[in-house]
Amino acid sequence: MKNTGRTDLFREMAAEFAGTMVLLLFGAGVVAQVVGGGALTSPKGGLGDHDSIAWAWGLGVMLGVYVAARTTGAHLNPAVTLALATWRGFSWIKVGPYVLAQTAGAFAAALLVRWNYTEILGHADPKHSFTTQIVFSTLPGNGSTAPGIHEWGAFRDQVIGTALLLLLIFAITDLLNTPPRANLAPFITGLIVVAIGMAFGADAGYAINPARDFGPRLASFITGYHSAWRDQWGNLYFWVPIVGPLVGGVIGGGFYKFVVQRWLPTAEPEPAGRVPQPDE
Repeated sequence: MKNTGRTDLFREMAAEFAGTMVLLLFGAGVVAQVVGGGALTSPKGGLGDHDSIAWAWGLGVMLGVYVAARTTGAHLNPAVTLALATWRGFSWIKVGPYVLAQTAGAFAAALLVRWNYTEILGHADPKHSFTTQIVFSTLPGNGSTAPGIHEWGAFRDQVIGTALLLLLIFAITDLLNTPPRANLAPFITGLIVVAIGMAFGADAGYAINPARDFGPRLASFITGYHSAWRDQWGNLYFWVPIVGPLVGGVIGGGFYKFVVQRWLPTAEPEPAGRVPQPDE
C-alpha cells in the first residue's frame, strides 16, 4: 500500500508538472514574442499587444488544465492548492509535493522559452534588463517607472486578483452551484484568467500564481538576468507574487465558502432539461 501511495503521488506530481509547464510555455512565450517584437518598447508596435498576452495566458491555463485535470483536478498554482487544503479538504501532506511540481514545471517551461527566444531577446535587450525580464517574472507597473507602484501596492493587487481567481474557481467547481457541464470547466477557467488580466493587469502583471512567477524568475536569474529578485527601483520584490497570491487565494476561497456556499441547497440540482423517468 505504501508503494502504491508513492506511485499515486508521483503520478499526480507528474501531471501538475506537465500542466504547469504547458501553461507557462504559452504564457511566457507570448510575452517573449510581444516584447521581442517591440510591441512594448517601440512606438511602431510589434507582434502582439496586451490583449494578445491576456488571451494567450488564458488559453495556456485552459490547455494546462486539460492536461492535468483527470489526474489531479489541475491545480497548477500553489495558491489554488493552499486554498483547497484550507477550505475543501485537500490533503495537507500533498501541498508541498504539488507546489514543488508546479514550480518545477514553470521553471522548465521558462528555460525552454529562454532558449527558444535567445536571439530575439538578445537583440531586443542585450543587457538583459527589466525591459525583457517581464517575459519571465512580474514587476510593479509591468516594469515601467512611470506609475510609481511599489511592493506594497503590488502586494495589495496580488491579494485582490488571486482572491477573485479562487472565488470564481470555487464557484465553477461547486457541484451544488451551477458548474459548467460537458467538460467546459477548463475553458471557463481560462476565460477567468483572461478577464483578470484585462481588468487587473496594470499594477503588478497579474501573476496570481507563486509557481508561475518564482520558477521563471529563477530560470531568468541563472540565464543572465541578475536583477531578477528586485524591481526596477532596486527593492527586493520576488516575495510579492509569492506571498500575495497565497494570502489572496485563502481569502477568496473563504469568501466563497462563507458568503455563497453556506446558502446553497444541500443536494446537487437536477441537470437542466432532464426528462423524469416513469418509475420516478
